Amino acid sequence: MQSRRAFLAGSVFAPAVLLGKTSYSWAEIEKMIARGDVKGKLSKADLPTPALVLDLDAFEHNVNKMVGFVKGKGRAIRPHGKTHKCPEIARRLVAAGAVGACAAKLSEAEVFAQAGIRGLLITTGVVGPYKIERAVRLAKLAPDTIFCVDNIKNANDLNEAARAAKIKLNIAVDLWVSNRTGIMPGEPAVALVEAMQGLSNLKFTTLQAYAGGASHVTGFEARKKVSQEVMAKAVETRRMLERKGIACSHLTGGSTGTYNIDADIDGITELQPGSFMFMDVDYNRIGGADGNAVYGDFKNALTVFTTVVSKPNDDLAIVDGGLKAFSTDKPFPPKHKTDEGINYAFGGDEHGKITFARGANTLSVGDKAEFIIPHCDPSVNLYDKMFCVRGENVEAIWKVAARGMSQ
Repeated sequence: MQSRRAFLAGSVFAPAVLLGKTSYSWAEIEKMIARGDVKGKLSKADLPTPALVLDLDAFEHNVNKMVGFVKGKGRAIRPHGKTHKCPEIARRLVAAGAVGACAAKLSEAEVFAQAGIRGLLITTGVVGPYKIERAVRLAKLAPDTIFCVDNIKNANDLNEAARAAKIKLNIAVDLWVSNRTGIMPGEPAVALVEAMQGLSNLKFTTLQAYAGGASHVTGFEARKKVSQEVMAKAVETRRMLERKGIACSHLTGGSTGTYNIDADIDGITELQPGSFMFMDVDYNRIGGADGNAVYGDFKNALTVFTTVVSKPNDDLAIVDGGLKAFSTDKPFPPKHKTDEGINYAFGGDEHGKITFARGANTLSVGDKAEFIIPHCDPSVNLYDKMFCVRGENVEAIWKVAARGMSQ
């Protein structure tokens, strides 16, 4: 059986020409990484593993495709920051044409705001005195931030805090269109918006309808049916408000799995997808509009780069990426980036077990193995930084500044 090293020497795995010096001591590499001084100096092979790696060519392709598609449909796009938790990515998305960034939690939004990102939408309610105090502080820093509510008590609490601070808060009403949060669409949501009309320090602007349950329905036609049915309830709620003379300038929702469905629904003004920029095994499995079983609208840009640290026998190799290197919330494992014959199984907190299909290229101690992650959002949250590469060359290091920001 051909060794992995021999295969690397003559295949697409062979390193691209690397600019500058090609051999450094670990002390030198460590200092470069600490300074972020890596462009033209380091290759992927120089990285400490396991490492979170972002393919910039694939990432930029994904961003340009999604933003161009959504804008071409006359919709705005506010990509979800819970996916990347990285201010540098948020900046690049805005530069590409996004109107801002969604944040799942207040703490994520605080990180983005401190980094100068504006147009923030916090998609989870801000509840309780401590968080409301922080919300007011955030609104003073970033006045266009939008806060979600789904009940009148929370709305009253936000209004009182805003009145005391002598500011106004922008408000979105969150609709229950998935098994997460929100008020029921239709009359209950309209009644809540009507009740808020008397709250002078809140400004209602938006309905939020994130149908997360639709985004992972397997098969495009089945996914389309589910998304259209649930989003129709949100569209009708917006129309009910407008018939009552209540302006609702934005209806935001949509996901990576439904972007090419929701963008065609009249009444939806904005999409908030996230995973499209990275992709993962989970989204690869849902099927495309072209009938292909593999969802290939966007490229797999995010991987975990590992090293073989043990070879117990000819049929088994152990890499240094285990439960702490990948999300574990899915029933399927990471997938090798390029070789279908290399199979991964979790081998504990620190390790992964690699087996080989008949005729596949094997791996030896010291070889590298790169894997597509099962689920991008929680995998990113395991790392302090991502290494950005073009080919085999490391171009930049981006900090995952909102890592662990779940409050």
